[in-house]
Amino acid sequence: MAARDRIAEPWGTRTPYAAGESWPVRVDTHLDEGLAPEDVDRWVQTASILHSNGDGLDVAVKDGRIAGVRGRAADRVNHGRLGVKDLYGWQANGSADRLTRPLIRQDGELVETDWDTAMERIVSRTRELQQEQGASAIGFYTTGQLFAEEYYTLGLVAHGGLGTNHVDGNTRLCTATAAAALKESFACDGQPGSYTDIDHADVIVLYGHNMAETQSVLWMRVLDRLAGPNPPQVICVDPRPTEVARYASVHLAPRPGTNVALMNGLLHEIIAHGWVDQDYLDAHTVGYAELQKRVEEYTPEHVGQICDVPAEQIREAASIIGGADRLLSTVLQGFYQSNQATAAAVQVNNVHLVRGMLGKPGCGLLQMNGQPTAQNTRECGGDGDLPGFRNWSNDAHVEDLARVWNVETSRIPHYSPPTHVMQMMRYVEDGSIRMLWVSGTNPAVSLPELGRIRSILEQDRLFLVVQDIFMSETAQLADVVLPAATWGEKTGTFTNVDRTVHLSEKAVEPPGEAKPDLDIFLDYARRLDLRDKDGEPLVTWHDPESAFEAWKECTRGRPCDYTGISYDKLRGGSGIQWPCNEENPEGTERLYEDGRFWSDPQYCESYGKDLVTGAPLEPAEYKAMNPDAKAVIKAASYLPPHEVTSEEFPLQLITGRTLYHFHTRTKTARAPQLQKAAPTVWVELSSVDAAAQGIDEGDLAEVATPRGTVQAHARVTGIRPGVVFLPFHYGYWDASDGHDPDQTGRAANELTITDWDAASKQPIFKTAAARVTRLEAGDGPSSAPTNTASAPVSDIDRHTAGDQTARADEDLEHSVTGGQR
Repeated sequence: MAARDRIAEPWGTRTPYAAGESWPVRVDTHLDEGLAPEDVDRWVQTASILHSNGDGLDVAVKDGRIAGVRGRAADRVNHGRLGVKDLYGWQANGSADRLTRPLIRQDGELVETDWDTAMERIVSRTRELQQEQGASAIGFYTTGQLFAEEYYTLGLVAHGGLGTNHVDGNTRLCTATAAAALKESFACDGQPGSYTDIDHADVIVLYGHNMAETQSVLWMRVLDRLAGPNPPQVICVDPRPTEVARYASVHLAPRPGTNVALMNGLLHEIIAHGWVDQDYLDAHTVGYAELQKRVEEYTPEHVGQICDVPAEQIREAASIIGGADRLLSTVLQGFYQSNQATAAAVQVNNVHLVRGMLGKPGCGLLQMNGQPTAQNTRECGGDGDLPGFRNWSNDAHVEDLARVWNVETSRIPHYSPPTHVMQMMRYVEDGSIRMLWVSGTNPAVSLPELGRIRSILEQDRLFLVVQDIFMSETAQLADVVLPAATWGEKTGTFTNVDRTVHLSEKAVEPPGEAKPDLDIFLDYARRLDLRDKDGEPLVTWHDPESAFEAWKECTRGRPCDYTGISYDKLRGGSGIQWPCNEENPEGTERLYEDGRFWSDPQYCESYGKDLVTGAPLEPAEYKAMNPDAKAVIKAASYLPPHEVTSEEFPLQLITGRTLYHFHTRTKTARAPQLQKAAPTVWVELSSVDAAAQGIDEGDLAEVATPRGTVQAHARVTGIRPGVVFLPFHYGYWDASDGHDPDQTGRAANELTITDWDAASKQPIFKTAAARVTRLEAGDGPSSAPTNTASAPVSDIDRHTAGDQTARADEDLEHSVTGGQR
């Protein structure tokens, strides 16, 4: 066993392996300083909550509190490894500034109260609005970090109880395009690939996916393949010099907003050179002829001009993809949060369909998620979907859901798609939504154009409920604040990108009077006295396991079938991939083997949309196009971004995530090692653009767009010229550094535009026109990390590292029994 500073070495020790071999085990452990594993009172099973990878881990409990974590050796996802946010982020649970009692607003101030008073205020306002306006006055905006049981309960209460259509999750900001792209190509959500495809692939392509920082344990798996015999070739599509780009055979750095053009260029080359599986296309797809026609004009030279990428790089990348025997592709925010998001992600699907690369080891497609339970919001009805991947446009599906819930079909709103959060904000703005319940998310920092969002959330006519674990920027604006329990303090299941379901067990008691989100939703339903059509209580469960059993019945016969999974089956070993049922009792590693899709018109989750306008296809249109349940190849032409550069704003601003923080830093800012590694906001720009503005490393700069300004210290990196990057994690207040609640000027979303993709409704965070100007000299280099995509182009005599408390153990020699050492 060796101890390493995992802040300085975030991906840890290499364990090389060859294609077709099993990924070696390495168990990572980090405990409170001075605590030895043998001193731990008990280990409690869970999985990661601060990214979307779904790493299996155990929580160390000492004297009734969380005292550390250890990777689960037997887990199929991580084989014992943990990322930096896993290793250190648990410390936030014990922060002294946790919310411990409900708060209500009195005379303009939030004051502590009891649960009865807080809940009765919410219930009273709910009833008033129901009488005055109906269910359309009430909206729910949740997160991607609760459990499946909680989302399912929320979906039932909102859709089947109140009858509101206004339900969405902050997964709209990070994974809505993943779901939309899968629905366009396969008529149903659900990732075709498996993480184990890394073990077999000979080519791995990452499209706008900085895996090294967003799913760092998955990147460890890639690094170990690269360090072993017959390593795969890697292609990176990203305007920043990420760690992925460092290891890539080809690094394509397109101009932001031009992803569709780039994908069409790659498809042009693949088709022109005959690198297609015509038999697969004929047997299993519709729409190929239109794609052939559409990409004809996208020659490497033409695409090179649009994307500002050398034509030879496009040819080289296409040749590698076209020659792959086992192709794995992953997609994330570089595509999802940019211009023509769904159209670009769909073209990645098209590459796999054209090449016949689905359903076989190493032939994987992962439209990645950004949050640990983002998949569950989509499955359970916690966002703009109906539970169980039911089709809101299919009357039979709505009737079936009404049967499961024992309500009248007319009670479930299905006259239009569930309302996405950007539209919900418009409804709040114009006064038609008058109560908004926000759970586990911080829209006052994470939504675009924050000046507008603040003005919306501050309206006197809006009754704002916030359910969270800390006093976030959004909670400060609330009329009622409910203290929630979090990971480690409650029990439930969550599902990661490759459909792996994990059980997270309660390890410790929540602080003070904080309650699990499930208990809060159940209490709300009870106080409202919500009933089914027979006059019985609408919600028939009372705890996490009974909620899970109800959720299983909701999935029976649907693509995301959980009926073969139980809490007992999840205990002690590994996570299980759905569908898991009588037909697949041990789960299902890959979808669409032998070209069988869930796209039958009577079964599919979606009939698809127009990629330009977002207009949904009618059932008859879809049936005429795809009567035989094949995959759908959808072509798209490149369209420029809505906001383009100008003389006043000559640069393009992109925002994004970084290794050491998660979302708006609600948790990670309270982990000392993570906060020290990336303490405050910075702006990345190229040496060309820095020189043009007389900016040196560490100088204080102002980043401006037509919507506002942000001040940040400059980091000069290898980012492509013409592009600037801001991490979006930094809000305008948090307890970790004492920023005043009224101070703005460092949140990246002060600058982003109110615009979204027509098909997925995902906000566009990556094409704002911007300028950067020098304000004053810095007193040293920027505090940005030096060992990530933010690495400086020149030596600044400072390196990101942790102190003694950042050392974590890596055990490469141990036996495995039920996931324990």
